[in-house]
Formats: sequence, structure tokens, C-alpha cells
Amino acid sequence: MPDLLLELRSEEIPARMQRKAAGDLKKLVTDALVDQGLTYEGVREYWTPRRLTLDIRGLNARSADQREEIKGPSTKAPEQAVQGFLRKAGLSDVSEAQVVPDPKKGDFYVAVVSKPGRPAEEIIAEVMPAIIRTFPWPKSMRSGFASMPKGMRFGGIEGKGSESLRWVRPLQSILCVFGPEHDETQVVEFELDGIKASNITYGHRFHAPGAITVRRFDDYVTSLEKAKVMLDAERRKDVILHDARDLAFASGLDLVEDEGLLEEVSGLVEWPHVLMGAFEEEYLAIPAEIIRLTIKTNQKCFVTRPQGGEGLSNRFILVSNIEAKDGGAEIIHGNGKVVRARLSDAKHFWTRDQGNLPDLDTLKASAEKFGLDLKKPLDQRMAKLDALNVTFHAKLGTQGERVARIRALAAQLAPLVGADPALVDRAVVLAKADLRTEAVGEFPELQGLMGRKYALLQGEPAEVAAAVEDHYKPQGPSDRLPEGAVGLTVALADKLDTLTGFWAIDEKPTGSKDPYALRRAALGVVRILMECKVRLRLLAIVKDSDLLSFFHDRLKGYLRDMGARHDLIDAVLTPASDDLLLVARRVEALTAFITSEDGKNLLSGTKRATQLLAAEEKKGAVIADGVSDELLVLDAEKALYTAVRAASAEASDAIVQEDFRSAMQALSNLRGPVDTFFEDVLVNDENPEIRANRLALLYAVREATGTVADFSKIAG
Repeated sequence: MPDLLLELRSEEIPARMQRKAAGDLKKLVTDALVDQGLTYEGVREYWTPRRLTLDIRGLNARSADQREEIKGPSTKAPEQAVQGFLRKAGLSDVSEAQVVPDPKKGDFYVAVVSKPGRPAEEIIAEVMPAIIRTFPWPKSMRSGFASMPKGMRFGGIEGKGSESLRWVRPLQSILCVFGPEHDETQVVEFELDGIKASNITYGHRFHAPGAITVRRFDDYVTSLEKAKVMLDAERRKDVILHDARDLAFASGLDLVEDEGLLEEVSGLVEWPHVLMGAFEEEYLAIPAEIIRLTIKTNQKCFVTRPQGGEGLSNRFILVSNIEAKDGGAEIIHGNGKVVRARLSDAKHFWTRDQGNLPDLDTLKASAEKFGLDLKKPLDQRMAKLDALNVTFHAKLGTQGERVARIRALAAQLAPLVGADPALVDRAVVLAKADLRTEAVGEFPELQGLMGRKYALLQGEPAEVAAAVEDHYKPQGPSDRLPEGAVGLTVALADKLDTLTGFWAIDEKPTGSKDPYALRRAALGVVRILMECKVRLRLLAIVKDSDLLSFFHDRLKGYLRDMGARHDLIDAVLTPASDDLLLVARRVEALTAFITSEDGKNLLSGTKRATQLLAAEEKKGAVIADGVSDELLVLDAEKALYTAVRAASAEASDAIVQEDFRSAMQALSNLRGPVDTFFEDVLVNDENPEIRANRLALLYAVREATGTVADFSKIAG
């Protein structure tokens, strides 16, 4: 079966867009071909900085013939209905339709429409221009003569204005060839803004910029390789990673690996060449995180560390797109100059952040408000943050006001977490201070981490410094939790303030939109409560049942990820459950109990009672307010009432002790009396008072078991 090779070659595509763009192209093209009746055996996408490529194998040479029956109106229908049917079916006269009898409804028209298959080349040529023209780039641009204002002429060519093609970077050529694996292939001809599809591609921009004639994918890859283009992005990543490791090892160093940077760098080069540069050792006095981010952000280079050691070395790894004749000396020199300049700036930031601000007299009121010591640099930055009235959110006030709220909330939480209130308070007032440092201003991703370093430099206790860094954590399901009770308290207060604040101004997540990462914040609270065994009555903090429900959703997801059954979670969780750790313990106890013999007895014994009661309630049956001893006639109902009272009392005592397993054990004793009750007793007695009393007895059974779980929600 034939194969299709497609390449869209352009100026450099931003690295962050390449992988997704190749995937989008694959989906758009294959969906369009399938919609037109073509099938294929396999497809793979490729990308480099200058090209998106599809290799589609085993594509049908033509689409299948189609036969469709279109049912029309009755043969007695008005002429208007018949004409509408003919237009829909594409028939010119009713004589072209078939008449089909129906014993009940009479004869009706049917049009049999046959659509012959089409050659694959014709379909490809038809769908490709629209795919390219409407390609979903996050950002795109117009270029070339077609982008000139309409009516403007240059060299005999007239611009088309807004009708021109938009592409992420100027599109330069389209390669599109189709044919069998071994025989001759042909160009699928189509044109887009003066760019004609052909069997021509081009190699590396500098090493081999000449034209390359292509027949099929295999010689396309081979020819590109000879022309210094490595098509496979994963192979480029592998080459960069292993060459970088080897080069670092040869110098007695280890590469500091970075998957995100590796992905980006592999999207910047078509022919990777790994080199090593260096900077002065004096810059190693700067924190390693700043060095790494400076070199990564500005120069897209990797850093190294001494083999088996900590900290960084003064050598960095860069990836060039060319094999330079001088062995890369000039490239290394140029990158080194830029790296040194950037590190000089970083050293300046680092040094200035440890010095005094020039306007300390204007910060005294803020310092007094938060108990800050203006002799300390980080305290000065917090005072500055407050004095400048830096906005947190237009409807939620300033950062200073937010810190005040977190401070009050943290004081409330500290005894529940078991944290030193004084250390918690100090950590809270310093937690946001690094937002006014120059290092964080240059690298926002260092907030918290730089706060910890500056806190230690000014002599803060280790617990306070750790809390300053960790109060943003955890920032996802795989992120670590804060260290120690102080960090946990500040992190909880920070997240709860965020959630209650945005709920108060009705800025809740909707669908897939969550601009303030509130789901992540709520999951962080859940993880802290669960994994650090913190007992917290959330309604005392959030005071919003809708927000509590939001926490419930995060808790359900967390417990399911831990292996809990969804029906057991639903059986335990009520709209008022605000002690999430207690919910988890109930689910854990129920999970262990429900699979035991006693658990099966409890489930079986109560389900019949609760189901019958629910059915009667649905009918509107009268149920007595309580069970009356005088109306208990039969031994079986008397025995059940005695068992319910005993089991309920024992279960209640166990629940007070939070011994849910024992509570369930006590309730499992109801199985025998319940079975005997249904064998010997007719609930719907002719006497309405006896019937209402017996329903009240079943209600008592449901109430007793409901103290540990809603067994009607448990499967089985």
C-alpha cells in the first residue's frame, strides 16, 4: 500500500511549540483523511526547529465507493415535500427514486445515492491547504508578498493583505510525495500563497542549504542526515544528553540534568554539537540556584557539579547548531562572555539584597505593624512590600493585608498542628518578603527559596527559614510537603487564606479554567491534613459549605488514588464532614471491615431494612416519631428493638473514642435479629399504629448504622 510523506519547512519554530505542533499536524491530517474515507496502517510525526514532518504508512490508494439510502416522504406527500427530498438526495426527477412499500404507512420514496471512491492524491491535495491555513498555532504571523497591503505591488507581484497565510514563522516550502514502498512516487500537487508542494526539501541552514530531491521517507531521512539534519527529536535529545554527560565526566564533573532544558535545547538545533565553557570561580559565591537559572534562562546552557560533590563547578555545557571549523572556540568564547555578564548582574542582585534599603525612615509604620526589625535586610523588604501597597488582587487587597490575614489564621492553626506560635508568627511576617528582592524580581521562580537563604543570612531560626521557603508547598501531587510543624502551619494558613478569599469574591474554578490554581491549593491542604495527621474542623475556618464541598472533591480524588473504593468514600462522607482526617480514618476502617464476615453480615442485615424503609418513605407512609414498647406485639420485633438499643449504645461509645472498627462490630450483631424480624413480622400490618411503629423500628436500625456509614451507598 502507498505511503505519504509530508514536510512543512519554515523559519525557526519556537522550541516550546514544536512537539505539540507536530502532534496537532498528525491529528488534523489523519482525521481529515479518515473523514474522506481513507484508512492507514500507521503514522509518526517528527519535528526540528525548521520543519514538521509526517510519515504515514499503508494509506489507501483511493477511498472506498459509498452507497447511501436516503428515505423520502410518502408517495402521497405534497409536491413541496417531494421537491425538498429530491434536492436533499441530489436527484433531478422523482423517477430516479425507488418506491418502497410499507404495509402500515403506505408506499414511500427512497433515493439510492452512490458515491464512487476518489484517488488518495486528490483527497490529500484537497484537505491540505485548509489544514495549513487554519493550523492552531498559539501565535502566528504573515510574511512574504502575500502579506503586503492589498493593492501594493513590488516586482510585478501584488499583495493580498488579510487573505495571506498566517504561520508561526514564514513558511518556505512544502514537500508532499505519495506512492508505493518500492516503486516510483509522485508529488501531490497543491499550492498555498505561491508555495507549491514538491518533492524538494533543504538541509541544514549553514552546513548544507542546497535542495534535496526526495522520493520516500527512508531516503528523506538518509538525505537529511547527510545534510546535517537529525530529524528525530528524541534522538537529538539522547545525543545531547549522552555527549554532555561524557564531556562533563572527561573533566571530572557531573552534568546537572534538566529534562525541561533538554527538551528546549533539542528544539533549537538540527545538528547538535556539545561544547564546554567556563566562568570565573568567584561567581560560585552566588547561590547555586541563581547560577543555574541565570545560565539556563539566558543562554540555554546546562551547569555541572564536581563528581560526587555538592554545589556547582565553574564549567557549563552549551549546545551548538553547527560544527565549527575552530572546534567551537569562538562559540565557547561568545557564550562565556554572555554568561559572565549575566552572572555579574546576578552577583549584583545577590549583594544588594543583603544591604539596607535607602528609604528606611519611610518604613517605620509598616515595621511596627508587623513587628519587624529594620536592622535586618529581609525585614526591610517586608516593610517595603507593605509600605508600597503592592496589590495581591484588586478585590482582596494588598500583599500586606494578605500577610496580616495569614498571620491571624496561622495563630489559630499553630496549636492544632503543634507548632511554636512565636516561630510561626515570625515565619509568616517574613514569608512574602523576598518578593521585594532583586533576585526574585529577576527570577520569580526563586520566591520562597531566596527567602530562606536571606533568612538564614540574617540569623533567623532554621525552622523559620525553612517555613519561608516551604509555605508555597506542596505545589502538586508529587511535590514534597513542608518541613516541620512551623512550615506546615504557615503553608496551611497561606492556602486556606487563598481559598477563602477567592471564594468570598466568587472567583471559583469553572470547568477546566483555574487561573488562581485553587484546585492545587485545596489538594495541598488535603495532603497536609492526611499525610501529617492534622485534625482540623474546616468549617471553623472556611465557613462556606460550597468551599467545603470543593475540599470533598479533592479528598475523594486523593483517597481514590490511595486505593479507596468510591462507594465506601460516599458511604462515609456527608455534606457536613469537615474533619477530613476523620473521614479518611472512617473510610480506612470501613474498607477493612466490609470485607470481613462480620462486615458482610452488617451490610446484608441493614440493606433490607433500609431499602424497605426508603420505599415506604417514597410512598409517603406514616412513620411513628419513636418506637413504642406497648405497640411491639411479636417476639421478633421486641428482640430487634432490644438489639438495636444495645448495638446503638455500644457503637456510640466506640465512635466517641473514634474506634470505628468496634462500632461496626457492635452493629454487626443486628444481622440475626433483623433476619428473624423479616421472617416473622409483616411490617405493613392492618393496624396503622402497629405499621407506623414497625417502620419506626426500621428507622432506628438505619439511624444506628448511619452513625458509621450510609450502607445504602455501598455496592454489594
